[in-house]
Amino acid sequence: MSRPASPRYRTTNWKSYNDALKQRGSLLIWLDKEMVWRAPKAGSNGRPPVFSDGAIQFCLMVKVLFGLPLRQTIGMVASILSMAELDWPVPDFSTLSRRQKTITVQIPSRRAPGPLNLLVDSTGIKFLGDGEWLARKHGSHRRRQYRKVHLAMDTATGDVRAVAFTSSDKGDSPVLPDLLDQFPPDEQIGTVTGDGAFDTRRCHTAILERGGTAVIPIRRNGRRWKEDGPAAKARNDILRATQRLGRAIWKRWSGYHARSRIEARMRCLKSFGERIASRDPDRQTAEIHIRVALMNRFNALGTAEIERVA
Repeated sequence: MSRPASPRYRTTNWKSYNDALKQRGSLLIWLDKEMVWRAPKAGSNGRPPVFSDGAIQFCLMVKVLFGLPLRQTIGMVASILSMAELDWPVPDFSTLSRRQKTITVQIPSRRAPGPLNLLVDSTGIKFLGDGEWLARKHGSHRRRQYRKVHLAMDTATGDVRAVAFTSSDKGDSPVLPDLLDQFPPDEQIGTVTGDGAFDTRRCHTAILERGGTAVIPIRRNGRRWKEDGPAAKARNDILRATQRLGRAIWKRWSGYHARSRIEARMRCLKSFGERIASRDPDRQTAEIHIRVALMNRFNALGTAEIERVA
């Protein structure tokens, strides 16, 4: 029996997608001339901040996008403002470092009509901790340190809608309820697709509480749960379907293979750098949120629309 031919695909919006790729190389797309650059005056005691959160976030986006140190970031921002013919002051590197610890990064995202179909996954990202600094300085035992980034992506728009940044010893299943809590209560969730690490009572219960359907494969050694609630019943239905159809057919039937898109998004996240530059946890969180904001901004410029032709 001959092997079936591999499917073929083609891009249907090549012209607009090509223009979007060109725009990603522009420096001025990150700058909104209508933005509030100076911080509004506050009525509280103490010295008010000079620059708004939007100005600090713009500078940090330039830093992460080009992988620059803080002092070089200041020079790049000054050049961009000069190109845009804007006579705005530029924050110094100490101001950026201090404000990065407390800033709340605004992540742009688009809301598609209809229920949300989410893809969830996590990845580890390395950072230069104190242990590795001591190893470089004194030649002591080298320690690897990393943290985990948890993302939830909307399949309709391709935007990352929820993000969590945790320590390396934090599993995937305990973080899923926190990711779902980042969505407004009035936003309906259709499906949540994840790997076998989410095959827990906590995850199935959290998904059902939001009115969604779990597309989570049963673990290799998974057994039938005691049906003491709707979450256990829904999970046992997946187990029976897997046993009846087979794991490969169930994945194809349920659309589980769409999860490869969130894995590609993780690769995009690491394309800004295999490790994060900050050492402080708050600054690390801000840096990860800046990366997600950059990815969503790239995504909003335009993506490829692909259809199967054979």
